Amino acid sequence: MQPQVKPRNPNFSSGPCSKRPGYDLTKLDVSTLGRSHRSTIGKAALQRACEDTAAILGLPDGYRVGVVPGSDTGAVEMAMWSLLGARAVDILQWESFGKGWLSDATKELKLVVNAHEADYGLLPDLSKVNFENDVIFTWNGTTSGVKVPNGDWIPDNRAGLTICDATSAVFAMEMPWEKLDVITFSWQKVLGGEGAHGMLILSPRAVERLETYKPSWPMPKLFRMTSGGKLSEGIFKGDTINTPSMLAVADYLDALDWVKAIGGVKETIARSNANLAVLEKFVAETSWINFLPQTPETRSNTSVCLTLDATPEQVKTMVKLLDKEGVAYDIGAYRDAPAGLRIWCGATVEQADLDALMPWLNWAYQEATKAA
Repeated sequence: MQPQVKPRNPNFSSGPCSKRPGYDLTKLDVSTLGRSHRSTIGKAALQRACEDTAAILGLPDGYRVGVVPGSDTGAVEMAMWSLLGARAVDILQWESFGKGWLSDATKELKLVVNAHEADYGLLPDLSKVNFENDVIFTWNGTTSGVKVPNGDWIPDNRAGLTICDATSAVFAMEMPWEKLDVITFSWQKVLGGEGAHGMLILSPRAVERLETYKPSWPMPKLFRMTSGGKLSEGIFKGDTINTPSMLAVADYLDALDWVKAIGGVKETIARSNANLAVLEKFVAETSWINFLPQTPETRSNTSVCLTLDATPEQVKTMVKLLDKEGVAYDIGAYRDAPAGLRIWCGATVEQADLDALMPWLNWAYQEATKAA
């Protein structure tokens, strides 16, 4: 029978993700709207975005945080174009975004790359990564639901830089910052912020590379992080390369204030883990659904990807039914991934909404497959 209780918030999209509980657009501090981002008030808001991010995440001393254009993609591309070429490069890819970084390194920058690849649901062999080289990888594959289990495979005494696309991991997973030289993420993921802006975090080792190495290719203005051979420190103090949306900045500051109010990043991690547990219980009790990740330790607690004993058309029918009923929006698998569901379980999602969703998955599955 059709369930009676619906999630209060049916937004389970993997990006842009659900707004935080209690979000109220009218409560944002909009004092910066209509003001220059280079005004005292505008720059102060951007600087607070950088400083609060560093403080809440507990970044090591010397790590710099900057707001950059182009969301997470822009942040990764800035790092690749600015830092790569000094050493050989190892790139890991097991889902669509890692595949994109591999393509850009080989086809656009024309670097010789050691590629470590795996199919959706799997990780490459991490033991084969050569840390004499620069290494690029995603911490959590948003389109596959597969994450690296930890940072133990990254040596402390590595020669190359580690460049980590962590857009659906930061604020939801434990991150070994000292093992990461470049970390990128976007506001629209775990904190439910707005798109178009990325966060770029640099270690002192990454800064040293920027100041001692100049790539052989022309550098687009949006990617330039040095001037006269020195780091443009202003980027990491609120002096952005281009004009940001001050409304999106106010929205991000609201999300950061919420994180502080609920107990910090430990609580956002705990919320994501509790949300994943709802899916784990359902999968354990249900015969027709499984996780796309092949091992529990690589299972994402944000972009949870699921496979079904159903045809791709039946899965599409399920997704449409749940959307029509106002139960779950935007939960179809990523277009390049195997047919299935992708349910966002990041910190802004309430566990009670996932509890309410589970019976509806059963109902939609039965409806979609009953004619088979």
